[in-house]
Amino acid sequence: MNRSIVHMDLDTFFVSCERRLDSRLKGKPILIGGTSDRGVVASCSYEARKFGVHSAMPMRMAKQLCPEAIVLRGNSGVYTKFSNEVTDIIKESVPTYEKSSVDEFYIDLTGMDKFFGCNKLASELRQKIIRETHLPISFGLSINKTVSKIATGEAKPNNEIRVQTGNEKPFLAPLSVKKIPMVGKVTYKSLCDLGVKRIKTIQDMPMELMHKVLGKNGLVIWKKANGIDNSPVIQYHERKSISTERTFGQDTTNMHKLKGLVIAMAENLAYQLRRGNKLTACITFKIRYSDFQTYTQQQRIAYTAMDHNIISVVLDLFNKLYNRRLLVRLIGVRFSHLVEGGHQINLFEDNEMHLNLCKAIDKMRERYGDRAVISAAGMEAKTISRWNPFTGEPPPLLANRHQ
Repeated sequence: MNRSIVHMDLDTFFVSCERRLDSRLKGKPILIGGTSDRGVVASCSYEARKFGVHSAMPMRMAKQLCPEAIVLRGNSGVYTKFSNEVTDIIKESVPTYEKSSVDEFYIDLTGMDKFFGCNKLASELRQKIIRETHLPISFGLSINKTVSKIATGEAKPNNEIRVQTGNEKPFLAPLSVKKIPMVGKVTYKSLCDLGVKRIKTIQDMPMELMHKVLGKNGLVIWKKANGIDNSPVIQYHERKSISTERTFGQDTTNMHKLKGLVIAMAENLAYQLRRGNKLTACITFKIRYSDFQTYTQQQRIAYTAMDHNIISVVLDLFNKLYNRRLLVRLIGVRFSHLVEGGHQINLFEDNEMHLNLCKAIDKMRERYGDRAVISAAGMEAKTISRWNPFTGEPPPLLANRHQ
């Protein structure tokens, strides 16, 4: 059975939110992101893009390209609120949807054409979102997620495209291979080295050649280029890992500051595990020095979610990696190999005091907030994410990112 999959994307979402709050920003070049020297552009208006500015560009470079741009730090909380408004409208209007990011949605309308007509239903939903939220949104409609996502990109700004069944390959053929999801800078360079710049070239290539050049990724790209994608629309995604990291405004060798932040990160992630009734069996620590050399190290442990088990391991990994005596630019902590379940008492390492202390602290955090009770060593880390990673929602995209 042919499917009907819609991909909806809120146009220049952060910028549109700011313009909804302040109509004076309409028609002006806007840059949103970190405002320090290490800031990164999280979003920019179409007026700024005319100057060559794009997302993920260093803010310093963006301001040089577009000096008259209005620079805003952004507010992730406000953007999440507006995103939830759109989610609520979609949720009450369609049978199945997948929120893949704060501003992107996949909707499965398969079978709905018997009653309404899928294109008409998607178009009416788009108009309803624009009418009720005052946010521009575009969509692509086709038989699968890949073609619909590419169609949305072609429809922007604030428009819609339907790719008729059977027209997937002709629609994709003239487009750049950069339009294919998962083709990044490195893969694009590899394809260019082969003389491949248009999707049609991939369509004409044997699948075996793509596999030989790019391995498993080559097979996936070949299928996407030919409009083949059987991935379903999944409303809930089970997380396989959780992580947090921090880029410093100024590189530092302050051991007190570094260790305090490491403890705060580990403590916060451990609480998120307990709140989601999860356990971790693998801890990874990441450090980036001022010369951009990045190192990671991981350690397998017995399944746990307890602070006293986790913090000691994270600090041990930090001590092993912090050995160059250079200024530190970034540190991060990641928990993986997650499984469902409560903590199993270890007769040799756990004691009643540790267990009761964790339970009491968690109760206070649930009642008064994540940072109601924290270790004294981590008190200076005031902006550790408080997002619950186990709700099935995509992670919030920070509006004031740093490199």
